[in-house]
Amino acid sequence: MNKTIITCAVTGNIVKPDQHPGLPVTPRQIAQACLDAADVGASVVHIHVRDPRTGMPSMELDHYAEVMQRIREQNRELVINLTTGPGGRFIPSADDPQVAAPGSTLMLPEKRVAHIAALRPDIATLDLNTMNSGADVVINTPANVRRMAKVIREAGVLPEIEIFDSGDLHLARDLIADGTLAGPGLFSFVLGVHYGFSASPETMAYARGLLPPGATWTGFGIGRHEFPMVAQAWLLGGHVRVGFEDNLYIAKGRLAKDNAELVARARQIVESLGGAVATPAEARKILSM
Repeated sequence: MNKTIITCAVTGNIVKPDQHPGLPVTPRQIAQACLDAADVGASVVHIHVRDPRTGMPSMELDHYAEVMQRIREQNRELVINLTTGPGGRFIPSADDPQVAAPGSTLMLPEKRVAHIAALRPDIATLDLNTMNSGADVVINTPANVRRMAKVIREAGVLPEIEIFDSGDLHLARDLIADGTLAGPGLFSFVLGVHYGFSASPETMAYARGLLPPGATWTGFGIGRHEFPMVAQAWLLGGHVRVGFEDNLYIAKGRLAKDNAELVARARQIVESLGGAVATPAEARKILSM
């Protein structure tokens, strides 16, 4: 069988520092978490950045640049995947739903991908979801997705198409059909987010069936679904993802020591099922880089 790519999403933008004492916050910590994950089997690292003083999500270009520089000083092959997800959340005011309440992050699509144009990572995520997400709403209109995709394409960066529900896949196919995205595409199925795809074998198989022929895909679960979805993605022929962005626990009630421990467990699962984990160089070949 083909080698399996393990992606590690080391920090995200939802988890708070008080939820885990080892959550990477500073550029140095985030870069080291990526390098440690690579040492135990990750070939792709998915990166958000944070304000080093507060630990809150950030989109500061200098933070992204420092993380990438620190990684590249020690590892030239590791595939770097930068997020473009921040900037799409809307919280309506209780007094006027047309007015954004505190916590809304909606911004021009070009600002959401400015760091991609400047830094040109290997991969950039491209969220296609417009959905209820917990108590808030995430908005990614087709027009704004097209504007973001244009910047990613012109930067020569591979888009990873983030899929939260079946409608996102139908939109993706339309974007491929009209030339906005190159097919067959690189996809990630996000399972277990309220109120999107449920984390189940049936859902993952259904999503896979909607992909364009020849597409490459990763499937992963949020929270307690993380490791069961590692096994399920491998069984269905996909790649896998783990990391503190998605889950903080190595077992019920026990926090993982760090991202590397989660990667090591994912590798153990893949290999116990008869699979083999891709090196960064092999991942680049799989992804046609």
